Amino acid sequence: MIVGFIGDIVGKPGREMIKEHLLALREEFLLDLVIANGENASHGFGVSYKNANELFSYGIDCITGGNHIWDKKDIVSHLETLPIVRPLNYPDGVPGVGVRIINPLAIINLMGHFTMPMVSNPFIAVKEEVKRLKNRGVRDIFIDFHAEATSEKNALFAFLKGEVSAICGTHTHVGTDDMVIDNGTFYVSDVGLTGCRDAVIGMDTKAPLKRFLTGLPAPHDIPKKCKKILQMVILEIKGGECLGAKKVKIYDDKDEKIIQKAFME
Repeated sequence: MIVGFIGDIVGKPGREMIKEHLLALREEFLLDLVIANGENASHGFGVSYKNANELFSYGIDCITGGNHIWDKKDIVSHLETLPIVRPLNYPDGVPGVGVRIINPLAIINLMGHFTMPMVSNPFIAVKEEVKRLKNRGVRDIFIDFHAEATSEKNALFAFLKGEVSAICGTHTHVGTDDMVIDNGTFYVSDVGLTGCRDAVIGMDTKAPLKRFLTGLPAPHDIPKKCKKILQMVILEIKGGECLGAKKVKIYDDKDEKIIQKAFME
């Protein structure tokens, strides 16, 4: 199967890029399934019920989350009924699910420890879940690892290499240039945001600059006008392995797409 994964969608500019380009991308690359991290899709913090359904209408099949998945209260009661996956390693009893199977692919959302909310150990939690999935005969396994530290993401790759089909990092909003396929597992530290690219992680520059210059708090906001980007990875997954991968970048002010291919070791 051919799977597309879109990095953190940030606010209305990110949703606009999905609306404008995703259906054409599905046709061009023959995508069987599209997953997107949507935990920043509603004004940069959380995803509302309305915006989740908006993204589904544009061609997204499953939304993954992270530490902001709870920010819009109207989505919480729908986390178990909509195709949304919140981090697996939240405590038992928390609304939603940490893994969904959209045949034949198991989609896991996982959250790191460094600078993140208090959750259980992501390494232990995902190892146990991967074992359960394989005992059920599920071989194709995709992980969105929502974490701050690149070292933590890279360590998870070393821990699960050869055990899962793909590990895609999210949360930092800054795309990394370390795509690789090793022992059948695709890895990238961060796919990068879909939203405003002439900003600071998709947010208006005023607030983060005030924080860096003064140390004082300032509310983040989404720019009303900006230059936009859509970033996604496209994975060919079969028999539990990633057979090939590429990254696609689309800029709103350019006609051509930038395509990068993963290195296979």
